[in-house]
Amino acid sequence: EVQLVESGGGLVQVGESLRLSCTVSGFTFDDYAIAWFRQAPGKGREGVSCIAPTDGRAYYTDPVKGRFAISSDKVKNTMYLQMNSLKPEDTAVYYCAAEWGDDCMDFEDNDHSAMDYWGNGTLVTVSS
Repeated sequence: EVQLVESGGGLVQVGESLRLSCTVSGFTFDDYAIAWFRQAPGKGREGVSCIAPTDGRAYYTDPVKGRFAISSDKVKNTMYLQMNSLKPEDTAVYYCAAEWGDDCMDFEDNDHSAMDYWGNGTLVTVSS
């Protein structure tokens, strides 16, 4: 069974950092684009970052550019999201998702419905 499991969320103060992890099992890591989305209370799901399966190129949405960094460890089948200079508006449940393919085009088009698999999320709370 395909599984994506997030970890690393928690309660932090403004300006602090967290590193989220997404461990993937049940499929070949290199065959899927892996993306991060987030959803704040009362708001819709929005894209955060994506890493392409072939060339490892990273993509970010405007609110997190310059603060967040995505990376992957193929040996551990794990994707990481380093979150720096956290702001209260970063408070959300963060989800990792996987889409079969060789690029992050659907992520760039803000099409979260195209993702094939989702984790259950990890909560990040940034206190002000």
